[in-house]
Amino acid sequence: MEDRGAAAGEPHEPPTAGSDAPTTAPPTWRESTFAALSVPAYRLLWYGGVFSFLAVQMQVIARAALAYDLTGSNESLGTVMFWFGVPMLLLTPFGGVAADRFSKRAVILVSQWLLIISSALLAIVLIADVIAFWMLPASSAVQAAAFAFLGPARMAFTSDLVGRQRLGNAVVLQQMSMNGTRVFGPSIAGLLTSIAWFGYEGAYITTAILTIVASVMTMRLPPGSPAPGKVTQRPLREFADGLRYVRANPHVGLLLVVSLVVVMSAFPYISFLASLSKDVFGFGESNAGYGFMSGATAIGAVSASLFIAGRSGGPGVWKVQAAAGAAFGIGLVLLAAAPTFLVSLVVLVLVGGATSAFQALNNTMVLMASESAYHGRVQSLMMLGFSGFGLMALPLGVVADAIGLRTTFAIMGTVTTVAMGVYFVVRPILERSHPMVVHDE
Repeated sequence: MEDRGAAAGEPHEPPTAGSDAPTTAPPTWRESTFAALSVPAYRLLWYGGVFSFLAVQMQVIARAALAYDLTGSNESLGTVMFWFGVPMLLLTPFGGVAADRFSKRAVILVSQWLLIISSALLAIVLIADVIAFWMLPASSAVQAAAFAFLGPARMAFTSDLVGRQRLGNAVVLQQMSMNGTRVFGPSIAGLLTSIAWFGYEGAYITTAILTIVASVMTMRLPPGSPAPGKVTQRPLREFADGLRYVRANPHVGLLLVVSLVVVMSAFPYISFLASLSKDVFGFGESNAGYGFMSGATAIGAVSASLFIAGRSGGPGVWKVQAAAGAAFGIGLVLLAAAPTFLVSLVVLVLVGGATSAFQALNNTMVLMASESAYHGRVQSLMMLGFSGFGLMALPLGVVADAIGLRTTFAIMGTVTTVAMGVYFVVRPILERSHPMVVHDE
């Protein structure tokens, strides 16, 4: 997006000799990369997100490792993710309605306290040594219910706080904070769970404390209430109104479909890294390999975010998004063929970078192509793809147990690459018949 400064779009003429005309220096790399953080309220939301995302990454790692320790099967990993997907599928539409209807700060706070309670309860059963496998899918379901409301509210709040000019940058920075915690989250979780006197229970206590810190920051945000005069309807009717809006805006619909396909076909790979580390690359009972793999994807994600943060606007951004999606698919095929653990780490850097770039740019384009009054509901439709990610993890786990992880990854990557190829052909055709409208309100 353009910087709306004194010289928005105007060429810079060098001052003539003796002229006192001021010159406008172009923004530095730091100013363009971190532009949205100059907004105090967004900065608070962003720092709160760092603590919250760190807690989530630690809990995901701990839960997957614990599930595998209790059962030793890929199907159990898929089951945990399946019960993440079901509540997301059922509740995300209501999360989008809530984000457009109520105070976004209140919606985020309630979601954060659901996450705190989930972490605290698992810590208690682990301390009491009464942990059972069914408690992990139950915890996953509670976390999904929280995300169903947290995600749309947080993304819609971002747009409210920074405005359209800095929206793309803010979305990328939010993605960067999430992926940055994946550098440290897996390592911290792996370290804590490997300490005998700390273990899984200590990891869950830590995630609860981190989320409490995030909730304290959320309390300091403005209410984020909907625009005055908004006419409210029944929740299902409001969600149906959002669906009609998407049908009337083909670019938004196409972006949602692309996101759904990529998330369902490729994103479940993250659920099986623990198994890949232990069974394919021989790390046995150690979670160290899993931590290194998760860290490699995070390094790639942060690097990609830093690169695209100041380049998240412009008419050609969809080509970068399409290339990132295709690279994601190709990366999974390469991961399937990786001969050694070190090679897999290099490939995962590519996969992490491609994932981050695709997700951030897709989110930015959806928000730019839709009106603010519909941001929560549109984002809830985007997040339905992540319910598909959870739902697909179970059948993919069964397939992986039957034909092997390498073959499963190759299939996932091929489907993703083909889907992005179709998108690359369809998108220009749609643009010629229905030019994309960027909303400035």
